[in-house]
Amino acid sequence: MAKIEWRKWNNILHRDIGYLAAGLTIIFAISGIAVNHAEDWNPNYNIENTAFKIEPPAAETETELVGEILKSLNITADVLSSFRPSPDELNIYLENHTIFINIKTGRGHHEIVNERFLLRDFNFLHLNHAKKLWTWVSDIYAAALLFLAVSGLFVLKGKKGLSGRGKWLTAAGIAIPILFLVLYK
Repeated sequence: MAKIEWRKWNNILHRDIGYLAAGLTIIFAISGIAVNHAEDWNPNYNIENTAFKIEPPAAETETELVGEILKSLNITADVLSSFRPSPDELNIYLENHTIFINIKTGRGHHEIVNERFLLRDFNFLHLNHAKKLWTWVSDIYAAALLFLAVSGLFVLKGKKGLSGRGKWLTAAGIAIPILFLVLYK
């Protein structure tokens, strides 16, 4: 019976599964960095706010108010809806943007919301908003990462491998999350 060369097969599988996982790893890494900083910025949308001041509108009805305000701001987009949160305030909802105005003072701001190119899609996948079949793809990817982590421990031999500096780096990789759990829990 032929001897199975486990290290050779480990390295072959590690390499080939690593190639398969590379694209997903790039997407998940970019998204991971983005959502880690969600308290500092919106990782899905770029939100722009611009203050403005116009002559207070003289119209009586809400429809007339909306028309006069949009004309004053040189906006020709279709109105999706409008809402008056108070007698002095009017919100005008357009596709991808909203106008908030105090109709007594003419002061307001215009909020424009645009999706972040590719990043919103990456986050959609990373946070598993797709569900269904994507859950299985993500689970298989997670299993592939687990395999890559374990098989990577045995790619090199000797002082550069697990019996050498690899054991210290692996120990540090385990210790870092444990340290943060101790500090933050």
